[in-house]
Amino acid sequence: MAPLLDFLNAPFLGTATWFWLVFLAIVLVLLVLDLGVLQRDHHEIGVRESLLLSAGYFACGLAFGGWVWYAFGATHAMEYYTGFLVEQSLSMDNVFVMAMIFGFFGIPRRYQHQVLFWGILGAIVMRAVMIGLGAALVREFEWVMYIFGAFLLFSGVKMLFAKHEDEPDLANNPVLRFLRKHIRVTPHLHEHHFFVHLPDANGKVVRFATPLFLALILIELADVVFAVDSVPAIFAITQDPFIVYTSNIFAILGLRALYFSLAAMIHRFVYLKYALALVLVFIGMKIFAHGLIGKVPAALSLGVTFGLLAGGILLSLLKTRKEGEEPLEIVSQETLHAQRSEDRSH
Repeated sequence: MAPLLDFLNAPFLGTATWFWLVFLAIVLVLLVLDLGVLQRDHHEIGVRESLLLSAGYFACGLAFGGWVWYAFGATHAMEYYTGFLVEQSLSMDNVFVMAMIFGFFGIPRRYQHQVLFWGILGAIVMRAVMIGLGAALVREFEWVMYIFGAFLLFSGVKMLFAKHEDEPDLANNPVLRFLRKHIRVTPHLHEHHFFVHLPDANGKVVRFATPLFLALILIELADVVFAVDSVPAIFAITQDPFIVYTSNIFAILGLRALYFSLAAMIHRFVYLKYALALVLVFIGMKIFAHGLIGKVPAALSLGVTFGLLAGGILLSLLKTRKEGEEPLEIVSQETLHAQRSEDRSH
């Protein structure tokens, strides 16, 4: 018993091992309930179910923050909630890209949840790697934080002046072209399967990937790209790996569940991009201010972040209140493009 207690209480990345195990157990239970119980029949998720799932994940994230408050104190809890809010907000752009990817491959809504679920597992692993590397860099070289700060300032200013037309060209994506060249891919979906066994040109039964697998790879790639912004942003809030990682993962879980609601109305958040840009600029400036005036209080960071994001969302909804719930235009455009590309390939 004593060796077990020693193991559980031993610090891992600055936090007792048992805290990490409790967090991983919570995430595992949520994922098992999600795919093994709620989505075992691969049904289409509607707006109402999406909102309920997201509310459940959001409540778990808030409750976990309450546990952080109890175990580590108010400052760590404020840092957790700020990181949670920043990650959820920065991932909103990822919703738009995911909708583009699903539209490009013509993935029906009933199969999109499965791709998002396995995408979450990939995100859990990739975020662990990126956050672990970031924590090691910050621990060994404190000046790395100033590089993070400069990068966030640059990203925020770039986002402020980015044009709406600056959208990813999926048809010419180098990863997609590489995959199509080096693995066998079926021209059509095969229900919820990522891989199927079919006869090739010689009649031999071989393994083929399906467009569902290609969509999963591109979504994983998009998550890595967006993490390049979000991980430095959260390290600018706190350098505690436990707070950084847990706030990241709970935010990702909640946003993926909310995807089915957001994808239908993402066009209404016209000013959110500018609010996110200001948040990045604020966080970047906070890093440089730390060396001049000392650490900015966690409560102030949370208040400014929440105020900017809430203002951007409210202003967007007021500006577009007459538009209602129009479909996401980019989905139909990319679906049409995919169909034309497929016709040319035949």
